[in-house]
Amino acid sequence: MLTVVYFARYREALGVGEEQLPWSAELVTVNDVRAQLLTRGEAWQVLDEPKVMCARNQDMCRLETPIADGDEIAFFPPVTGG
Repeated sequence: MLTVVYFARYREALGVGEEQLPWSAELVTVNDVRAQLLTRGEAWQVLDEPKVMCARNQDMCRLETPIADGDEIAFFPPVTGG
């Protein structure tokens, strides 16, 4: 099982802050999880931003980061400042 967490405007757009996804051997990287989520429809396209930020087990990572059963994957929008 994977725990997927959504932060900031992703949480607002999707109407969910956290969910459990069944583990699958096809899910090799964080990007594989994102690709699966994108198939859910229009609202989920918010995760298709070029600079989407992600974390694996509360450590910042890249979309290419490998994952394992039991991991927590988080997605959040790019941080801007001024």
